[in-house]
Amino acid sequence: MQSVLACGRLVARALLGSGLRPPEQRECRLVTASCGFGKEPGGGRKGMCYGDDACFVAGHRLADVLGVADGVGGWWDYGVDPSQFSTTLMRTCQRLVQEGLFVPSNPVAILTTSYNEMLQNKAPLLGSSTACLVVLDRQRGQLHTANLGDSGFLVVRGGRIIHRSQEQQHYFNTPFQLAIAPTEARGSVLSDSPESAEGSTLAVEVGDIILTATDGLFDNLPDHIILQQLRELKVWPGSGLGSGGDTGIGVLGSEDSWTLLSVSDPKVCFWGQPPLSPFQDTSYQSIEQTVRNIAERARWLANDPLYMSPFAQHACANGLNVQGGKPDDITVLLSVVTESLE
Repeated sequence: MQSVLACGRLVARALLGSGLRPPEQRECRLVTASCGFGKEPGGGRKGMCYGDDACFVAGHRLADVLGVADGVGGWWDYGVDPSQFSTTLMRTCQRLVQEGLFVPSNPVAILTTSYNEMLQNKAPLLGSSTACLVVLDRQRGQLHTANLGDSGFLVVRGGRIIHRSQEQQHYFNTPFQLAIAPTEARGSVLSDSPESAEGSTLAVEVGDIILTATDGLFDNLPDHIILQQLRELKVWPGSGLGSGGDTGIGVLGSEDSWTLLSVSDPKVCFWGQPPLSPFQDTSYQSIEQTVRNIAERARWLANDPLYMSPFAQHACANGLNVQGGKPDDITVLLSVVTESLE
């Protein structure tokens, strides 16, 4: 009986002799759109910041990386703008990725390095924030994640959630968080280590959908509503996205960076290449529309006093008499896994 290796060599020789080539190695990529709202009236997008939330998307030849962070609003009581902390954390993570100072399989290290840089500033930036990072290793087709606190992500395949983050809480409505406090108050301010972040690894498939968001989404939208909204995507698995034919979105972004595309809604950001066909244009528009619908649905329900939101249900489970949505900053990143030939 011939070994598998020997058979493989024979097959390879036969293919070469016949003029055929083995299938080319395909890399995975992400196409991502974001949308969000600040809790306060008029709290729209400022750069990549929605209220006290912040986010980023970065591309590198090794991986596509994205993240969200939720600045803890209680710092306003002390005259500190929480969005400065969350925004700086995300911008530092983004810079590390763009400079190649990361390993795709270790998003916790990206978070740790970024936080340590903030600690070492001559004038430390006061505040605290949750954080969630998602890294797609392009070559291996693996998703690596790190989540600290109650922001998070979920992965949808074939219309169902196959993987998700677990929120980290010290107690109800008090999530794990990175913090920098004044020296005299460090013993009394809640602060967790970035190494406490929950990590996970998942093999992804073309057509998988990844939704990453702050708690403003998850506190107001249950899973069944999120899935209902995602079913409206025209790039739903099986529709041809990334199939390698004329209907796939194909290569998204350059080797080491993505392009921020202009879209019709100023609340929405989009990363990828300009559309190359009518179907691709439709796919981009569908992702843009879907992420906007999800964020707007969460905002609407957050302000419904009669709605029994996931937050209200969790509050009741903890002995609190709460009803209605939870008004909060909302940030949503919606990504679809595509493939490309290298």
